[in-house]
Amino acid sequence: MRRLVLIAFRNLMQHKRRTSLLGGAIAVVVALLVIMTGLTNGIQTTMLRAATTLSTGHVNIGGFYKITTGDAAPVVVEYENLEALVRERYPDAIVVDRIRGWGKVVSDSNSMQLGMGGVDVDTETALTDVLQVTSGDLMNLRGNDTVLLFESQADKLEVQVGDEITLSAPTVRGANNSLDVTVAAIAKNIGFMSGFSVFVPKAVLRDIYLMDDKATGAIQIYLSDHEKADEVAETLRGAVQDAGYEIMEPEGKPFWTKFQVVTREGWTGQRIDVTTWKDELGFLTMSLDAFRGLTIALTLVLMLIVIVGVMNSMWMSIRERTREIGTLRAIGMQRGGIGSMFVIEAATLSVLGSVVGALLGIALTLLLNGLHISIPRGAQLFLMRDTLFLETDPTTVFVAVAVISCLVTLFSLFPAVKAARMRPVTAMHHAG
Repeated sequence: MRRLVLIAFRNLMQHKRRTSLLGGAIAVVVALLVIMTGLTNGIQTTMLRAATTLSTGHVNIGGFYKITTGDAAPVVVEYENLEALVRERYPDAIVVDRIRGWGKVVSDSNSMQLGMGGVDVDTETALTDVLQVTSGDLMNLRGNDTVLLFESQADKLEVQVGDEITLSAPTVRGANNSLDVTVAAIAKNIGFMSGFSVFVPKAVLRDIYLMDDKATGAIQIYLSDHEKADEVAETLRGAVQDAGYEIMEPEGKPFWTKFQVVTREGWTGQRIDVTTWKDELGFLTMSLDAFRGLTIALTLVLMLIVIVGVMNSMWMSIRERTREIGTLRAIGMQRGGIGSMFVIEAATLSVLGSVVGALLGIALTLLLNGLHISIPRGAQLFLMRDTLFLETDPTTVFVAVAVISCLVTLFSLFPAVKAARMRPVTAMHHAG
């Protein structure tokens, strides 16, 4: 085996031009693959982080409370018992509660229908990481009767920090209630999602909806691994039901689409609805699936290019080295040794090229992140970010290197077998 490796390495060095071109092609393909996967990972991380911070947890314990059969409010009563249940089962998860609301935001010059999230800025530390406040201070939301707007909302309402606006919303019993609040902060837009939601202290929505301190809108659970959301949600459904609560059947829809169905059902009281971020953000999962599909398609094209290049290169190598093959067979090298020699050449070239390409790809992702390249405004609406961001994952990089190396080696078997089957006399006669 050592002799075969030495022969393979010598052959690669002897044909430096072909080796450099093919190795360079493999390196470029791997580098592009690392960059593409980094872009996909970056988009997924950015979109998921922004969307879950703005509107949902990875897993949510929400539901509806009905005073009469025809009315329903997105409220969970005695929520602290459920929160304790979650903390006991998942002590490492971040658990917060948020009040949900929907109503009219009115200024002196305009009005908007917006979703309202009742938050506690001291416990929801992710808000400070995601929201970029351009005017005012996020910590001002600690005070009662305050509101945080996004830039597009402030522009439409023609208000700035310190101005007063009115929040108006229907209560559970159908009466409209309103409250004057002061604009405490204005944050930078985060894609299209920031166009239809504002943040207020929990006390504001409690006053508008006439809720007591024992009720909330939903318990939002943030996991260290968001991919486990379905598993956690299923476990919590059983745990909540065992605790004596009535559970709604999982539907895979955001909570606000369920009002029409719930109000037609003839029950009253509390029913709990356990959802995941995939349920609440269906549009996000479709966007991420589209990006993944595009990445897979481009990856397949790049792999095809590499495979065709490798096979053509090996055919050329076999043609040029026909005399060498005949000589090696004549002095006693078996067919297996000839085939192994060519496979080792392909494997050595693919591994070295893939490693160089991976390092190049990582370096380029760091460079692109450091340049803070601006994203076109139209794309910002969906990507929820104004600069390009790529996220490299060591596992993904290793998989890219391994897959390309294995594919190149695998598809080198056919030319290698053809070379091994050459008869020594025929090979040397062809050379002569």
